[in-house]
Amino acid sequence: MRNGRERRRTAVVVCLGLALTMVALTGCIPRAGDGGRVGLVYMDAQGFYAGVRKGMQESVSSLGDEVQLLELNAQGDASRESTFVDTVSAAGVKALVLSPVSTTASIPAVRLAHESGVKVVCYNSCLTEEATQKYVSAWVLGDPLKFGELAGAEAAKYFKSEGIDDPHIAVLNCETVEVCIQRRLGFEKALFAELPEARIVTNQQGTTIDQAVEVADRILSAQPRVDAFYGESGGSTMGAVRAVHQRGFVGRTVVFGSDMTADLARELADHRVLKADVDISGTEVGELAARTTAQVIDGEELDDLIVPAPVRLYATPEDAREWLTTRPDGLP
Repeated sequence: MRNGRERRRTAVVVCLGLALTMVALTGCIPRAGDGGRVGLVYMDAQGFYAGVRKGMQESVSSLGDEVQLLELNAQGDASRESTFVDTVSAAGVKALVLSPVSTTASIPAVRLAHESGVKVVCYNSCLTEEATQKYVSAWVLGDPLKFGELAGAEAAKYFKSEGIDDPHIAVLNCETVEVCIQRRLGFEKALFAELPEARIVTNQQGTTIDQAVEVADRILSAQPRVDAFYGESGGSTMGAVRAVHQRGFVGRTVVFGSDMTADLARELADHRVLKADVDISGTEVGELAARTTAQVIDGEELDDLIVPAPVRLYATPEDAREWLTTRPDGLP
């Protein structure tokens, strides 16, 4: 049987009921005091968010504070997110940690949380600039422009090595959120700086793997020439890779992508289709979000609204094998 100290280190899981169609999971966020409730929202179920959860839990276990953590996978649904945020705000949570589904549609719920005295911490995505300044205490963010620039520079390097001065590139996007738009702008900036004759032949939404496979396959069928895909998310990247394999275009079309997963690491290790992947570790973001949440709950003044998360380029099979070796659980 656990003693009192061990029990205090165990997070209490609170279920808000089937009406929210939510699964409450064991987890915790570091904070001072004798516990409290914290709302945590994931935009969807892609691997990045599993990494965020892992990072928060690992950071919390070292600090050992008791908390009631209320979690929701919003599944990209702003109304689902809003219902959850309204409910936990009324339930008296001390903080809300979220990657908002929409820069605009998520504003009313976040505003209500703020006006209810809830500290709001964004990670990955956030609200419009004005709303973020008004209602958000901190934003854990890997620079999306730098993110895209790393991929664009690597794409330019690859095509120059292949003697292709005018590559035709198709984009699979996740541009319902601002960070994905910024990723593309960074990609284009670095690409065109080195290869001014490069062309973006199409830019279509393909956020999840299944959607991206379908969209990428249509693009490969419709476009007379596609030298590469740029995937703005992990799902779009994996979907592009699978479509290239399915079409038998290995050796003809390559992929530059985003948001590392175990499957993408294996594709990068193979290196025939996926040539580079840029990543912001979900685990590291979770750790930063946990510590930042502790700070804002305690009333600490942050040096800046933006809490920077590291952005990394993986461009070789050796990079991919190291990623897999250091992450046996496969979480980014």
